[in-house]
Amino acid sequence: MPSTPSAQFSLTIRVEIADRPGMLGRVATAIGDAGGTIGAVDLVAIEDGLAVRDITALCSDQSEWDGITAAIAAVDGTRVLDTTDRTFQMHLGGKIELHSKSPLKTRDDLSMAYTPGVARVCKAIHEDRDKAFQYTIKRNTVAVVSDGTAVLGLGDIGPEAAMPVMEGKAVLFKEFAGVDAFPICLDTKDPDEIVAIVKALAPTFGGINLEDISAPRCFEIEDRLAAELDIPVFHDDQHGTAVVTLAALINAAKLTGRELRDMRVLVTGLGAAGVAVTKILQSAGVTEIVGCDSKGAVHIGRPDYLDGSMNPIKRWYAETTNPERREGRPGDVIDGMDLFVGVSGARVMPAEALARMAKDPIVFAMANPNPEVSPEEAAPYVRVMATGRSDYPNQINNVLCFPGIFRGALDVRANHITEGMKMAAARAIAEIVPEDELREDYIIPSVFNRDVAPAVAAAVAEQARSAGEAHAHNELGFAATDEVRVAAG
Repeated sequence: MPSTPSAQFSLTIRVEIADRPGMLGRVATAIGDAGGTIGAVDLVAIEDGLAVRDITALCSDQSEWDGITAAIAAVDGTRVLDTTDRTFQMHLGGKIELHSKSPLKTRDDLSMAYTPGVARVCKAIHEDRDKAFQYTIKRNTVAVVSDGTAVLGLGDIGPEAAMPVMEGKAVLFKEFAGVDAFPICLDTKDPDEIVAIVKALAPTFGGINLEDISAPRCFEIEDRLAAELDIPVFHDDQHGTAVVTLAALINAAKLTGRELRDMRVLVTGLGAAGVAVTKILQSAGVTEIVGCDSKGAVHIGRPDYLDGSMNPIKRWYAETTNPERREGRPGDVIDGMDLFVGVSGARVMPAEALARMAKDPIVFAMANPNPEVSPEEAAPYVRVMATGRSDYPNQINNVLCFPGIFRGALDVRANHITEGMKMAAARAIAEIVPEDELREDYIIPSVFNRDVAPAVAAAVAEQARSAGEAHAHNELGFAATDEVRVAAG
């Protein structure tokens, strides 16, 4: 796949340049010849015939940095003073911080925010624990919980190394839905311990977002917590991916004149995302699905099913999909498929195999950073192509889902996030793209479309109300309660 310059590999280079005509152009040419793409150029100072500038260069890989700085230094009349990795700089000291909503400027402020006045609020909550949703951060706060065992494409890297991702998740919650989220990375892989810890933490939070916990443990952990807690529990790696995939498929089916119930689907990668995608497609009416794991197509005639060594989730998969018992690798079982969904790894699907799909094939190759088949190689065979990457059209990204889902659930105090709420979220995302604007390269809204999260939140809240999952008395939001009215009177 051709290398593409990316902000993640951007470098800010502080350069001292002789202040004479043409010098900046020579430096820019040197950067370009070394493979960099120039972003910002900022003047820092001019003194004694020398200009100091900060030049940002976007690269396709960190390995290019030494070549770029060497090329700059080789220009007569320049000197490289310093370099800054812009990605690491963004993470310096973490990406989130706590701010107080209430000023503390006087003794009166202190006496209400803390002692002695806070005791009255504590007593009110003690008498009615439900009031924690009114008088604490609980009503708008989500815990982002991980054990660091399945982080991005990096795998089991541990809780400390998982923190930057969980902080990033918290940033997205706040930016797109106004939800306060806090990262909690646990130094245990034991499902019993994780469940016990999250249950003990639950009084602080209005919802639990499970993140980057490896399969199959993630299924058990989510199921147990959802059953034992009275606040929403949502494993985004499963359901966020599934919801956005369904949203993209709804529009791709419209564009290609298909009905979901008539489609044949191949899924590669049967971890958390692959299983959840399969389940939501089944809920949406898709009946013909084949799934492939590292051993090939899953079915009830496979040796590991017959000898009992297949794990329970895979056994469920074998029993509910692939009735024809197709066998082989992904490229062997793709014949006649309308949709290929990849949530596995790089280049597992030979591009030429896509030619054996049904007419106007749809391919969602979502492995990151390198998809199951590159869009460039797939182009001759595919009608609609989507990936998980931001540098191609049709990015299937969970940020389209989880902020709005939690916003809607928190707004109506839903105890659970149900299948109906997930389906409502998928339809809401799909409807952001008007039918008359659907194109092969526009089946899903941009992650920066600010209409998405409110639309998802509204759809989720309405579904919760209609299903009896909402606590109607909380829908006044931050309206005054009896205690506040008494005090005001």
